Amino acid sequence: MSADRDHCVLVFAPIGRDGPASVELLRSSNLVAINCRGLPELVNEMSAGVGAVLLAEEGLFGKDTQPLAHWIERQPPWSDLPFVILTSHREQPAVVAWRRSIVDTLRNVSLLERPVQPITLTSAIQSAMRARRRQYEIRTLLQARERTAQELEKLVVERTRALEEANKHLRAEMEERARVEETLRQAQKIEAIGQLTGGVAHDFNNLLMVISGGLDMLDRQTDPDRRRRLLEGMVQAAQRGAGLTRQLLAFSRRQKLRPEAVDIPAQIGGMRELLDRSLRGDVHVEFDFPEGLWPVEVDPGELELVILNLAVNARDAMPNGGTIVVRGENLAGLNENEIAGDYVRLSVVDRGVGMSPEILARVFEPFFTTKDVGKGSGLGLAQVHGFATQSRGMVRIKSIVDEGTSIELYLPRSRNIPSGERHLIDLNRARPKKANQGRILLVEDDDEVAALVSEMLAQLGYQVTRAASAAAALGALADGRSVDLVFSDIMMPGGMNGVELAREIRRRRSDIPVLLTSGYAEAAVHDAEQAGIRILSKPYHIDELAAALGAAKSDFAIATGAGLATTRG
Repeated sequence: MSADRDHCVLVFAPIGRDGPASVELLRSSNLVAINCRGLPELVNEMSAGVGAVLLAEEGLFGKDTQPLAHWIERQPPWSDLPFVILTSHREQPAVVAWRRSIVDTLRNVSLLERPVQPITLTSAIQSAMRARRRQYEIRTLLQARERTAQELEKLVVERTRALEEANKHLRAEMEERARVEETLRQAQKIEAIGQLTGGVAHDFNNLLMVISGGLDMLDRQTDPDRRRRLLEGMVQAAQRGAGLTRQLLAFSRRQKLRPEAVDIPAQIGGMRELLDRSLRGDVHVEFDFPEGLWPVEVDPGELELVILNLAVNARDAMPNGGTIVVRGENLAGLNENEIAGDYVRLSVVDRGVGMSPEILARVFEPFFTTKDVGKGSGLGLAQVHGFATQSRGMVRIKSIVDEGTSIELYLPRSRNIPSGERHLIDLNRARPKKANQGRILLVEDDDEVAALVSEMLAQLGYQVTRAASAAAALGALADGRSVDLVFSDIMMPGGMNGVELAREIRRRRSDIPVLLTSGYAEAAVHDAEQAGIRILSKPYHIDELAAALGAAKSDFAIATGAGLATTRG
């Protein structure tokens, strides 16, 4: 087997130009990639040496995968070849069952649901290649250890009985080696899964939900104020999506910034409405900018994203509410290890739960987060660090448990005169609302998604009550509130997901149908199907929402009707 082939990515995507395009993308990231046009060719190339395999699931569907399964079964103990599979939105039971069997067959699998960003695809492949390189390192170590063991065994045979104890010790080491090998294999799988966090997928699907649903709603609205709110929500969602991509690039310091002279009080002061929408009602922001605060030389859009990230983190650190202070200070003639000259120190201060030294030591690591699944990608502070470094500055964090946190950005002073503009958007035209269709309890923790879905439900003629968690939803039902249907997200904070909430509602209020939705529902599809609960995948249009609501009501009516018929019989 060639050593060069150990670092080769095999691509099998036979439909359209997916294969050549993926090979070109990987090669642009300095990866060796080979496009395979058929399964026999893929298996032959794997036998010649491989680092990772990128598959499109449609290339395997309906094909004889026995040779591929046989190759996987014949891998040596140190090998667990990583596969990255591009999947579709298809969630039919037959497709889901087939997809589960393929994952079981291939064993070490990462799933990427289309559409997938190039940076996400290359990051997943590079993560798989790193795991494979560790396998090759283990192989080398095992081979070296095996040779050593064989030599020692020869010496034991040649020596007298006095060396019998040494022989036993060697065998014990070999057993320990096998145990460590299995532990390492499991650790590699966990690390690969950890790099592809569900939070990123959940966040992006929520953003797509706001944009695609908002576009669908624009043509149905005649109220200019509502159209403006819809468009503002879509613009903010698009900015958040672009922000996630920028975070990926910023923490790796590959994001191209466009620095200019920025007036901090004007730039951040203009974020007041955005910050108010992003924070809870019990969290307030105060600006403390002295007269004569110097302008700084930074990318203004990235500065706003950094302040928004830090404000949201501060909000989450104050579950009981409080005040966030954004403060600016001039520092003349600063001379630190990393920087020297005139700088502005921009601080975001909270009086929240603070961070322990163990967490503080890891806050700048990409994908490290202490938030619930789907509530954060773990890139926020990594992006802040990347932005500060690329802006010729630095960032420091001071935090004490139960007392609060201060995050300080040191940004270079600009000698130029700041300038900036803001643009307003005018909207009109829409369709009238339908007649009253009933009352819906909407359970959604994302404020932007909740605002959009509430507009969609109102357009369909429903009266909407929103709850931000499963616990809040059960509380709303417990107070005797009249509800015709519960529409809930699956992934939520607080320990109870949407499927568990639906089961609890059936136990407490069997007279209420439930419809679930999620942008990352694979883990709950099986449970929901077993419980007979419909799932509407994000993003969806208003017509799809109306159809899903009607189907959920119809299913519920049939189920309860059948139950009554059985009882009467």
